[in-house]
Amino acid sequence: MSFRVFPYEPVEVFPTQLGLIVLQSDETVEQDFRRLFGPEVELQFTRIRSGADVTPETLAAMEGDLGASAELLCPWTRFAAVGYGCTSGTAQIGRAQVAALVSGGAQTRAVTEPVSALLAACAALGVRRIAFLSPYLAEVSDRICKVLAEGGVETPLFGSFNVSTEAKVARIAPASIIAAAERLVEPGGVDALFMSCTNLRTLGIIDDLETRLSMPVLSSNLVLAWHMARLSDVALAPGTPGRLARL
Repeated sequence: MSFRVFPYEPVEVFPTQLGLIVLQSDETVEQDFRRLFGPEVELQFTRIRSGADVTPETLAAMEGDLGASAELLCPWTRFAAVGYGCTSGTAQIGRAQVAALVSGGAQTRAVTEPVSALLAACAALGVRRIAFLSPYLAEVSDRICKVLAEGGVETPLFGSFNVSTEAKVARIAPASIIAAAERLVEPGGVDALFMSCTNLRTLGIIDDLETRLSMPVLSSNLVLAWHMARLSDVALAPGTPGRLARL
């Protein structure tokens, strides 16, 4: 048997590289990101251990694994941005600590997560008061609301499905989310609706809700993708729902 060595030319230019750290228990955000970005972007995903029950303790525990999860992204890829896909986890760990741990594990120009992304989206839309819809127990969601208030965004209307187990979140029917959103914003006095949690299946109902509610509708996955696109100077895919995507 003969062995031959062939010359090759290296590829010098790659599409924009984005990385995302996904919770072990998340069934939704990867699918949404594939819809939200076009072919000019290449996505890399890694996973982080997360508890089956969503509590302040299980969320805070992810801090110990966040850097190692970022290291599992391709080590020689230079990312334009890396996202941490957990709204409530970010609120527990802290935005600055998330950024430090992720940037310590991956080569990236920028780090973001749904909390910073939501604050940036609200600033871009001129939103100061939001109706906050969450799948989780009050003790988990309260922490997010406090962090948002520190960033200048008030949450005078708060509603929840009061779910404690992650396995149920992706199985909340879109019709139930629509019904809850309409009831939540009924008192008025808010500028937008925010649907929290990267595992909640909301992407397909954003346009419908904006028509029903006559206000911007935001979700964890939408704001995170929008912020990563903005930080990376790339566009979201055509047809991305929501007023935010049309800015």
